[in-house]
Parts: sequence; C-alpha cells; structure tokens
Amino acid sequence: MKLGLIFAGQGSQYVGMGKSLYDNYPEAREVIDDISLDFDFKEMMFSGNEEELSQTANTQPCMVAVAVMATRLLNDRGIVPDYTCGLSLGEYSALSCAGVLTPKEAVELVRVRGKAMEKAVEGLKSKMVAIIGLDRDKLNEAISKVNSGVVSIANYNCPGQLVIGGEEEAVDEVSQLALEAGARRAIPLKTSGPFHTALLKSASEELHEYFKNVDFKDMKLPVIFNSTGKELEEGVTVAQMLEKQVMSPVYFEDSIRYMIDHGVDTIIEVGPGKVLSGFVKKIDRKIKLYQVEDQETLEKAVSELRG
Repeated sequence: MKLGLIFAGQGSQYVGMGKSLYDNYPEAREVIDDISLDFDFKEMMFSGNEEELSQTANTQPCMVAVAVMATRLLNDRGIVPDYTCGLSLGEYSALSCAGVLTPKEAVELVRVRGKAMEKAVEGLKSKMVAIIGLDRDKLNEAISKVNSGVVSIANYNCPGQLVIGGEEEAVDEVSQLALEAGARRAIPLKTSGPFHTALLKSASEELHEYFKNVDFKDMKLPVIFNSTGKELEEGVTVAQMLEKQVMSPVYFEDSIRYMIDHGVDTIIEVGPGKVLSGFVKKIDRKIKLYQVEDQETLEKAVSELRG
C-alpha cells in the first residue's frame, strides 16, 4: 500500500467539527490548546454559529485546527502518508503534515491569510461558478471571448467539474458561453470572493511580507502543490508557492493524478465532509478511500488500515 493524505478546503466547515477529537484524545487537546489567536477559535468551532464560522478569516484557522488534530492522531497510530496535498486552504494542513509548519504556525498563518483574502475582495462584485460537463480547452476558449472583466478557471477539481471565478459580469458571460458550448450546468457557488484568481493579488502581496518572518522547515515527505500539481521544483521556495497559490488556479485533479502516477493506491481525506473523496472517485475509482473528521471515522480508518 502507498498512502496519500489529502486535506479539505474552505466550504466543508460546520459547527461542532473537531469536537469529538478534542474531547476524546489528550493528544488532540495538546495540539490546539497551545494555540492562541485573536478570537476564541475553539468556542467558534465547537459551539459557535454557522454564519460567523463561515467568514473566511474564521473558517481557515478552524479548518486547519481540525486537520492538525486528526493528523497527530493518525501519526501517533502509525498512519504516516507517502504523499500529501490539500485543496486550497488544505495545502497549509498538508505542509504541517509534512513538518514544514508546526500546527501552531499553520493555524496562526491561515488566520492572517483569511484576513488578507477578506480585505482583498472587500467591496468587489464577484462570483464563482462550477461548470459541469465541459473540458478545459473548451472552457478556456469561452473565457478568451470575454473582455468585460477579470475571469479565469480557479479550480480544476476532477473530470467534468471546473470552477471559474472573477468579476460578476465576466463570470456570467463565460457561464452562458460554457452552456452554449455544451456544459451541462453552471452552478453559482456560495463563496465570499473570487479566490484563486488575479483579483487576490493584494492578498498575495500581504502574505509575501508576512512570510518573511515564518520559519518554513524542511519537508519530511512529499507535498504536491496546488498551483503546479506536482512537487516543489528546484530553486522555488514554499513561501513563493503559497504567495502564488492564493491568486492562481488549484490543480487538484492534476495533484491526485501525480500521486497515482507515483504509486498511491489508498487515500485518506482529512477534515470535515467528503467533497474531496467525491472528486477522487471521479478521477480514479480504483483508489481505496477513507475519511477522518471525528472519533468514529478515525477509529474506523485506523482499524482497517492497520488490520
């Protein structure tokens, strides 16, 4: 068996996530009791309200907190991946899994990232839309016909599902052209900004300054990066990749195919929900899938993988 760990991104959060891990495992409490932010993130995760939790600057540290707890518990039980990656925000959890960031550093960093992203899109009339049933080339062709504003492919999730983002008018035009070109559906997404597009440039610049004081450590295992769909290239730093990531497309399908091409046959999705598992099934149905977000799913995955 060759194992990949993949980490959920923003959008799968819910009030109560991570609570059973925190309540039932001293190691999980040890991981996040050491972290102090400018708001009570544990209270918001475990018993806050959905609207506040769904604000980008709040969602991001809470999601990563769940991921770092689950990762510690898996590692302590001998479940260590051969490769790791995450969708968007999940890349930070993957970097923590690989030892590049401590859990504390990862959670604190994404609080800064979330605030920078909120600030970058403040007052912007934007939109993100999932385009179902159209290939990359045809969607890029539709984008090339539109000059009413910024629009681009933000997520390459899996075969038949791409996400576009940008200024609202331009996104609406591309959505219509995509439907005319054969797309089955164009589904508006509930997001607070056009993430992973050029409109996030100011967030990228803010992260560039913040990263000057972050201690990025050597990787203990391969991380597959969002903006390339492969491992870190020679001469490129983790900081540079993360600065690029916030305003560049997420090549999730390419990242999973890279893992598969390098022998991964089993994948654990870490974090709330099963969105990424759904993508993986559409990429390659032969992959053995597990999902870990609470005590029940943790114990099931550990039992089956060690059994």
